[in-house]
Amino acid sequence: MLTLVLTRHGLTPRSSPEQHLGQRIDIALSEEGREQARALGARLADVEFGRIVASPLVRAHQTARIVAAAARSAPAVETDVRLAEMDYGEWEGLTYAEIDERDRERRLAWEADPAAVRCPGGESGDDVAARGRAFLVDLLAADEPDKPTDPPDADPPVLVVAHSSFNRILVCVALGLPIREFRLRLDQGQVNLTVLRFEHGNGPADARLILLNDLAHVRPAGATPWP
Repeated sequence: MLTLVLTRHGLTPRSSPEQHLGQRIDIALSEEGREQARALGARLADVEFGRIVASPLVRAHQTARIVAAAARSAPAVETDVRLAEMDYGEWEGLTYAEIDERDRERRLAWEADPAAVRCPGGESGDDVAARGRAFLVDLLAADEPDKPTDPPDADPPVLVVAHSSFNRILVCVALGLPIREFRLRLDQGQVNLTVLRFEHGNGPADARLILLNDLAHVRPAGATPWP
């Protein structure tokens, strides 16, 4: 049985104001982002992961390496190009306000249906879902138990380190939710913990949601569990 632990990379120097960082601006973590990754690593230090798989983009791969370094025992960090963030095309590096000023009509069309409408020169949610679904299919195939009698927790969890839009779309795929709703219904904060368990054996769209956007390790003491 596959237990997938999903997280988003930490903050970068271009996280404030929030910009569309897709695949074309490959930037490292800021010091605050590295500190966030260390906090996540401390929380997961006693978890024995079978695999750690990261997006090839620096901010995600760096987060994965920091988490792995904090573990008592961790496998080498793998990369998979299918985990890269949505390609925002011409909107890459722009803030929400800048996109609204330069490309309002296309932006409104995309926001109405981000599954079917592509970012100009980039990807749609359905494009991202296709590679996310393929990734899940391969993970599930690799996770099949050797014997039918193996206990459900025989396989160690897999840690996946990726990005905001990618993660939300992947959760939609895994739960059978409409891709067009990924922006309306889901959050993925930096270095959050989201856990999906594929216990039914019915493919990549049949996961059970165990945990969603848990940020306790980076919230101030006494803060509410939600923003």
